[in-house]
Amino acid sequence: MMSRQAPWSLPLLRAPLDRWQERDVLLKDGVLALALTLAAFVPTLSGIGAQIGDLPVRPANALGVGLVLAHTLPLAVRRRWPAACLAVVAGAFAVHQALGFATTFASVGLYLALYSAGAHQVRLRHGLVAMAGAGYAVLAVVLHHLGSPQSVPDYLAFSLVLAAVRLLGSTVRRRRTEEAQRRRLVAEAATTAERARIARELHDVVTHHVTAMVVQADAAQFLLTSAPERAAEGLVAVSDTGRRALTELRHLLDVLEATGESAAADPAHADRAPTLGRVGDLVERARRSGQPVEFSQQGERRPQSVDVELAAYRVVQETLTNALKHAAGEPTRVLLRYGDEHLGIEVATDGPLAATVARKPGPAGGRGLAGLRARVRMLDGELEAGPRPEGGFEVRATIPAKSLQE
Repeated sequence: MMSRQAPWSLPLLRAPLDRWQERDVLLKDGVLALALTLAAFVPTLSGIGAQIGDLPVRPANALGVGLVLAHTLPLAVRRRWPAACLAVVAGAFAVHQALGFATTFASVGLYLALYSAGAHQVRLRHGLVAMAGAGYAVLAVVLHHLGSPQSVPDYLAFSLVLAAVRLLGSTVRRRRTEEAQRRRLVAEAATTAERARIARELHDVVTHHVTAMVVQADAAQFLLTSAPERAAEGLVAVSDTGRRALTELRHLLDVLEATGESAAADPAHADRAPTLGRVGDLVERARRSGQPVEFSQQGERRPQSVDVELAAYRVVQETLTNALKHAAGEPTRVLLRYGDEHLGIEVATDGPLAATVARKPGPAGGRGLAGLRARVRMLDGELEAGPRPEGGFEVRATIPAKSLQE
């Protein structure tokens, strides 16, 4: 049985608290200063506060009221100008103690000003500490000459309290700085990773299509003299490949402008997204470029998550590109294995591809085979590439399956 939520429960207070947090610091500190000022004139709170002189109590007058206000009103700028706030509040406290006015709750403002100086003062922090220490020493000497019953241990104990309050503020400032630095480093790492991802995507898209266009254009140039009637087919293939390259580049730019999920979910872009269902198009384009490719699938294909589908597509795309560049016209076999837990990709090419690729592995920075390994490794998968014993080159990739229902 579910209990009814109390009207004063935290979720009901969250919205007002969030709106309050968004307010300007001057407004929030001004409200704090006003509340402390009003509390300073509440008789029952007069016993709470900072006190060190213990001189005979002087009757309240206009000067005393002014010093009380000087304890509290400067707190309205405690975060905007913490050093100035501390100087005014500490000066008012020193005069208030030396003249022997009765302690009020307003003296708590000294602790708040010290904390604010430690938490929000950025420049000249050590100089501020030295000036505060010197001022306190002068106050102790003045109070002693005025007949204060306090002893040296008493002054030292009070100074330790003040130092602890400032240290608390400094600790908060240091942790805030460390957190800001941590977030900056995380943002820089995310930016670097995103740049590497963009570089891989651009490499995979541009290299594949440009390689196919070069092969098709070379073939068409050869056919112009030997078989002019077939040259037109090669030129059409070049044009078609160029249009596909522009389509994929537009899709990539759409992904970069939004996010991979939103772009993939857009029905207008669904037919342009590189997925496992479009591997057949890669094979067909390779065939039209003159590469004999055999394509087969094992198991039941199930829709995978965007990153898995894209990684598998890029593995096939890159290996077919290498085949076109280094072993044009050699038989190539593409096999997709659909399992319950893993997706397997195998691409094998006969001919001299092994020697060429082995000497020119993909350079560091996310391109070529190195880029494929990095992409697959990010999905907890494995990719192996190397020469085959019987000749040629083979790429094998295994990627954990992540169906859309998970």
